[in-house]
Amino acid sequence: MQQNWDVEADIVVVGFGAAGVAASVTAHDLGAEVVILEKAPEGEHGGNTRVAGQGYLNMTSAEDAAAYLTALCGPYAVPKAMVRVWADEMCRNNQWLESLGGDPQEHQHPPVGIEFPDLPGADCVHKFHDGPTYGYSYTWKRFESLVKERPIPILYETPARALIQHDQTKETLGVRAQRRDESIYVKARKGVVLTCGGFENNQQMIRNYLPGVPYCYTSGSPYNEGDGITMAMSVGADLWHMNNYAGPSMALKVPEIRTTFSMQALHFSKKRPGGMIVVGPDARRFCDEKYKTRHGKIPVNGRWLPLSTPCPMYMVFDHALFSAGPLYDKHPSHGWTQIIERYEWSEDNSAELAKGWIKTAPNIASLASAVGLDPTALEGTVGRWNRYCEAKHDPEFDRALMMEPIVEPPFYAVELSPSMLNTQGGPRRNEKGQVVRPDGTPVSRLYSAGELGSIYSYLYQGTGNIGECLAFGRISGRNAAAERPWG
Repeated sequence: MQQNWDVEADIVVVGFGAAGVAASVTAHDLGAEVVILEKAPEGEHGGNTRVAGQGYLNMTSAEDAAAYLTALCGPYAVPKAMVRVWADEMCRNNQWLESLGGDPQEHQHPPVGIEFPDLPGADCVHKFHDGPTYGYSYTWKRFESLVKERPIPILYETPARALIQHDQTKETLGVRAQRRDESIYVKARKGVVLTCGGFENNQQMIRNYLPGVPYCYTSGSPYNEGDGITMAMSVGADLWHMNNYAGPSMALKVPEIRTTFSMQALHFSKKRPGGMIVVGPDARRFCDEKYKTRHGKIPVNGRWLPLSTPCPMYMVFDHALFSAGPLYDKHPSHGWTQIIERYEWSEDNSAELAKGWIKTAPNIASLASAVGLDPTALEGTVGRWNRYCEAKHDPEFDRALMMEPIVEPPFYAVELSPSMLNTQGGPRRNEKGQVVRPDGTPVSRLYSAGELGSIYSYLYQGTGNIGECLAFGRISGRNAAAERPWG
């Protein structure tokens, strides 16, 4: 049993995103002493909450919310007790924020979006943000202020590395964390709450758990590497929903930048001159490139399945599209690259062409050779696409948007990778927010909230993760604060 502690508190919260905010503020306001351990340096904290679309769910009916979540889970059902507590708590997000001085406002621009309106209970879905302005981390700033106006220490650049348990009782006593080159030991007199996100920046876990993607890169926080999963597994936790994630989409990933670039030509609402298609390693198209997925899911034979992403993939386009403006929208609306990295993409794409991120050639055959595709196959694909444009009908994938031929030389290619905002899997929790073992018994004094072991097992409603962060953050914060201190 650990004898010497460098930091002590009643509750140790691991991760400073929306779930960490809700857990720490709730526990503090119930009288507990709280400390937050945050892996990222100050200025890059906030997890996916900070770089998401800044919306959270507030349901208007617990009964309808339970029906909607049950339908979203489909064949991957979660226990009814979990559905019930989630539904009840998701109806209280606005009330909680208002009680702390927040200003919940329903989304109007863009309009309120029910992702699966055909499912039972969908009418209860409402998206909110804090204050009069939607987007660009404004809601996160409110969440962050709730912690910073309280005496809750935040230890930045201090990732948790292991949970410390009592040798005999297996109670969770605290956390071993890393600060620069040394280990520090953080005592949790009542409990530990893991709120440190998923594994979207851990390629080994991606290969092990996510279907259909040999690799995948995040548009969210690069600090989410599955730390909470490995820590919880080490003390006997069960896992769930490890194959579910908010993706894939297709995006540019380059070694110089930690997260992905979303290409404007692929964006559903953007219209640009010039022709564009996406091909796989066989130089053939494999999808409607302009189809708006529902967080990476598309309808296939009566079911929703992840978008197919045969790697490597290439966006092939002509000079008309290249010269129409920047291929990437750098306006800081959402995503780590836009909000934190702030890469200055050139207005004419010339800097990225010079870096080799964009390949070019005078004809399609030469372009194919430059990116390792079969020249004859790519010429055939482009020829078919141009005929579809002339006929104004795509018989392969029924694409309806941006039906422009690829005709103006020179020609260009950008390698695309599978991309996602977050994963949903992690240690399984119960209706009290406790992390549980495979037999369903709780790991003593260990709680979780947020995207680390999310309740979403199959389909996902946009803004649902931040809503769940607030709901289960409060649940875990309350129950951890109610524990009797062990010492």
